[in-house]
Amino acid sequence: MRYALTLLVVLALVVAACGANEESGATGDTDATSADVTGEDLRALTINTAAGEEVEVRVEIADTVSERAEGLMNRTALPEDQGMLFVFDSEQELSFWMKDTLIPLSIAYMDSEGRIVDIQDMEPLDDEPPHYVSAEPAQYALEVNQGFFEERGVEVGARARLPI
Repeated sequence: MRYALTLLVVLALVVAACGANEESGATGDTDATSADVTGEDLRALTINTAAGEEVEVRVEIADTVSERAEGLMNRTALPEDQGMLFVFDSEQELSFWMKDTLIPLSIAYMDSEGRIVDIQDMEPLDDEPPHYVSAEPAQYALEVNQGFFEERGVEVGARARLPI
């Protein structure tokens, strides 16, 4: 009887895990790329630089706990003009890490008004403390390819028009 009950519990867990993978679109393939994201899933975020230029980024929105936890993990590439916008409920000290993130990224932390309060470069697979902590409280974090902000003249103090 105990064996049958244990077998039933294990079977239920296996079925639940398979269902979770199907719902999330996970295939067990750890080489997911940005090709999994369609243009319909992306929104425009525009940053106004100090030089008066506008820089547009097409972003995926990560606004749930599970989306923020996964972030850009296991991606092998990120198109030049794309990124991921992490949305939190309120301003707070934010901390990111690069666990299972394969590409070098830059992150811009933004306050509730969309003002960039900090920009940092992050290294792939860096999951050891210290993590990448915002210099000031922030409500949003924008991850893009490393060097994106510098190449386009985006600096701390710039303002973003958020797509949310």
